[in-house]
Amino acid sequence: MLNYNVRGENIEVTDAIKSYVQKKINKLEKYFDGTATSTAHVNLKVYPDKTAKVEVTIPMPYLTLRAEESSPDLYGSIDLVTDKLERQIRKYKTKINRKSREKGIKDFDLTVPAEDAGADEPEQTTNTDLDIVRTKQISLKPMSSQEAALQMDMLGHNFFIFEDADTNGTSIIYKRRDGRYGLIETDE
Repeated sequence: MLNYNVRGENIEVTDAIKSYVQKKINKLEKYFDGTATSTAHVNLKVYPDKTAKVEVTIPMPYLTLRAEESSPDLYGSIDLVTDKLERQIRKYKTKINRKSREKGIKDFDLTVPAEDAGADEPEQTTNTDLDIVRTKQISLKPMSSQEAALQMDMLGHNFFIFEDADTNGTSIIYKRRDGRYGLIETDE
């Protein structure tokens, strides 16, 4: 079950908009175990040039679903971002199930334990001599380098820190300028 945190920038989030967001994102629940809960963070922005941007983030234990879309129509942006999230889930689940079958493990279920529902800590801002403008707390999840690369691509980042499931060490995967991936492993 998904809980919703819908915020608007330069727009008042009406009941109609909130119910439309919930109706669309609820379609993703068919991919989740029905007993688990998570919070879908939805940001709606309207810019002066009348374009609407919708960002959705759903933190989960082994995966953070995130998508954003912009279009001239707010409802159209909501539809586009929901479609994008559904493609991400199907792609991730297919890859994980394929790897699990190769290793002889049961099918992977996208489940979200209730204790992980609030895992995203709010960002903190500090003002130091080094000009650190943002601090984030992350919890490292054990996964393979292939899963980490997929997670990094889904988030739209150019690097990703994770706990290597094979070595139990901290690793960093990054996207190179040539479009391929690099992996940094630690000596722990």
